[in-house]
Amino acid sequence: MPVPARWLPSWAWVTGLTAGAIAVVTVLAVQADQGSRPTASASPRPSVSASAHPTPRPTKTAAVPDGSGTGRRIVYSLGQRRVWLVDASDATRRTFTVWPGTVSPAAGKYTVSTRKDATTGSDGVQIEHIMYFAAASGVNIAFSNAVDGSSPPPASGARTGGIRMPKADGAALWAFGATGTKVTVVT
Repeated sequence: MPVPARWLPSWAWVTGLTAGAIAVVTVLAVQADQGSRPTASASPRPSVSASAHPTPRPTKTAAVPDGSGTGRRIVYSLGQRRVWLVDASDATRRTFTVWPGTVSPAAGKYTVSTRKDATTGSDGVQIEHIMYFAAASGVNIAFSNAVDGSSPPPASGARTGGIRMPKADGAALWAFGATGTKVTVVT
């Protein structure tokens, strides 16, 4: 005489399958962590045509400009279109190129006065990580990045004070520059 089969409740099946899936993901994560790491290539990146979308201008030097002060600060070079994040020991933590607006701040020392998570820029682009630090000719000057990571289109006669940067650099600047952080603008 055959023995009747026992059925496992559905919750037991779900629990067993979930535990198995977690074990597989854990093993794969450990293997991935022990794998090889990609390295940066020294070859230059192709650039986009300046007429379509302006790209930040490369610079031969990434040294913090002379006369930018000392201590923890954000340094913005008008001529190089570059920002440096400098720590309290005067070491550069990060540097990157930016796309300036049509209105620039005067060279000098400022502080981050206001921070705003996100809004729509005066050019209609959704922006985030907005850090206001100056005003010039009635226009507020602020660092920001486009939410979608795009570079700004060329200005069409609008007066804009946004200093835009790539998304990852905007996040780094946001993490570095609290309200009250020193900003030095150099020529």
